[in-house]
Amino acid sequence: MLQRRKMMANAQGQIDNPLDAAVRKRDRSAVQMATEAVKHNQCMLAFQPVMQAQPPHQRAFYEGFIRVLDETGRVIPAREFMPAVENTEIGRELDCNALQIGLRTLTRNPTIRLSINMSARSIGFKKWTQILHRFLKKDPTLGERLILEINETSVMTVPELVIDFMDQLQEHGIAFALDDFGAGNIAMRLFREFFFDAAKIDGQFIRGINKNPDNQAVVRALIAIAREFDMFTIAESVETVEEAEFLVEHGVDCLQGFLFGAPTVKPDWAQPEQEKSTA
Repeated sequence: MLQRRKMMANAQGQIDNPLDAAVRKRDRSAVQMATEAVKHNQCMLAFQPVMQAQPPHQRAFYEGFIRVLDETGRVIPAREFMPAVENTEIGRELDCNALQIGLRTLTRNPTIRLSINMSARSIGFKKWTQILHRFLKKDPTLGERLILEINETSVMTVPELVIDFMDQLQEHGIAFALDDFGAGNIAMRLFREFFFDAAKIDGQFIRGINKNPDNQAVVRALIAIAREFDMFTIAESVETVEEAEFLVEHGVDCLQGFLFGAPTVKPDWAQPEQEKSTA
């Protein structure tokens, strides 16, 4: 009987594993939630300030994080759905929504600068490109206040395509940030061919850095690499004064994290009406 159960388990793969079953159920739920949000235009951005590390310590820009509303109206952060949809058509639609809402935000708020996350998989996605060029045609200066963030892992899926994409958008004044710097596996041999203006050091190396010699060594190395390639450095996930002081002392250019403000769908500069997609 035991042997028969083992054979059935092998034949069924991981179907009988409760943990795997729970993960699959969660992913299906996340995909469905994101799909419904895109279908019914229930997408928005949450904005978090990125601060200058040196005086006068002003806001350098804001990062816009994609959010969706579930069936009860709750605002759901990207970590709850993006891993399940990042490689799907819905992931591309979410990138389109984020870009459209972000560009509309820049249009309505001419004093701010904004970064928007995108996957390298959205490069060449016709709808994404159409949104970008439609807004730039109406106001060519928008590009000068737009930063596109692409994370290390995504970059290395199609590095040549990313390089060509960045080259094409240089004329519009758009800046590029390498997100999650240090967490992926970017090839140093390609680094100089990219057009990244900034590197965002991954938060796993930042949290508690003032008490962690290993992370201190990693961050010092990442800062040195960024400087070698003329990139500004931004530290993510800064939560304490002690972390901020260490990072400033070692030359980080900008700081981002709960110490300076959590992402919010109602920033003080926004118009009363919530920004939503009208794709």
